[in-house]
Amino acid sequence: MRSAAFILVACLLFVHVKGMSLTPKGRCYCMDAGVNFIKPKLIQKVEVYQPSLSCQKMELVITLKNSGEQKCVNPESRFAKNFIKNAQRKKRSADGSLWRNSS
Repeated sequence: MRSAAFILVACLLFVHVKGMSLTPKGRCYCMDAGVNFIKPKLIQKVEVYQPSLSCQKMELVITLKNSGEQKCVNPESRFAKNFIKNAQRKKRSADGSLWRNSS
């Protein structure tokens, strides 16, 4: 009887562990504040990660053209703020809308 109970508990534990998320909670992509400036001509791709349950801060990750290297940019830097503002402006003009909902 004990061995059957042990096997049942072991199976339940295995199923619980196997179903857990592989991404640890509270982990951000950028481990430090990041750089304050990157030359725009070197930028291939920009990814903006909004705060979420797994990372409470906004992250700006830029992929460089030649090397494919990814760099974190400090979202509080003047470069990042201007970059985000210009991207929003371009999106609004492409959408044809004057105002954007914050929802």
